[in-house]
Amino acid sequence: MANRAVFVLCGPGGHTRHRSSYGAVGLDLDLLAGPDTVLPFLAGHVREDDWYPDDMVEAGVLADREHRLLLVFAWEGPIASPRTRAATLELLRRAWPGWEVRWLYDGQSGLRAHLGLPAQEAESAVYPCPVLDVDDEELDEPDPLVAVVTVGGDRCHVLAAVEDHPVEEGPALLDRLRGAPDHGSHRLYADGGVHVDPRRRRVGWWLTAARAHARDVAARRPGWTVEFWEDRWTEHVRAAGGRFAPPVPDRAAALADVRGEALERWSGPRADARARLVAAHPRMVAPAVSARRAADARAVIEAAHGAAVRP
Repeated sequence: MANRAVFVLCGPGGHTRHRSSYGAVGLDLDLLAGPDTVLPFLAGHVREDDWYPDDMVEAGVLADREHRLLLVFAWEGPIASPRTRAATLELLRRAWPGWEVRWLYDGQSGLRAHLGLPAQEAESAVYPCPVLDVDDEELDEPDPLVAVVTVGGDRCHVLAAVEDHPVEEGPALLDRLRGAPDHGSHRLYADGGVHVDPRRRRVGWWLTAARAHARDVAARRPGWTVEFWEDRWTEHVRAAGGRFAPPVPDRAAALADVRGEALERWSGPRADARARLVAAHPRMVAPAVSARRAADARAVIEAAHGAAVRP
């Protein structure tokens, strides 16, 4: 199954675009190697003029050397996990000193908007996330893949975060959840959430990943006030009146976990498989990483982690 990624590299002469059908998973860990290693690595991918559809792109980067700006989005990985997200972003900013690192909550549609390109037409169909029972095995996981929906001060529903964000359902969400299992409260991590106040006709929502056209969801609820809380799950905690109370991530533990994953990602050279596979899978393979490049990457990761934990 493909995990599509797009890489845009900007400079004084314009920009080039590169894409990979299998480049999204691990992109956040790749970026922790810093610009000297990452930018040549991204530029080594297949160069393309066409764009994937916005809704199909799972991760992406825009790196602007002239303005020292890094725009990033991803659907999964430590940078999209509530437990390790803040730690990953902190290490990323330390690995790219002097660069502004900014998250694109609206994914490729936000990246295209930054370039001044016309918007693609948004997918009209909505694929609702399944509602979980109170004893669903997903809730036994340390980082459950779930979205939390709280309604007023009365109900808390937990959904498997495997399809569209619940806020995209618009008014149909409340109808669908009427009679669904009420979890009472959710005190584990979550990847996104919605708080609905039917009396005041207000909705607040957040996510740790990215959704194409995320900033357009208010149009699905005419007559309602819709607030986008970006990744600020604490806004949901305040609004939910105790029905959503996830643990506060352990910063030191999260930093150590991300460091370990990044070092494993850059543990040694990676072969260039294109000579063998490019004819059949031109967008599947990534350029080679030499032992020297991998060592340079590990040095950047260690330095970023050391700066983060230094008293």
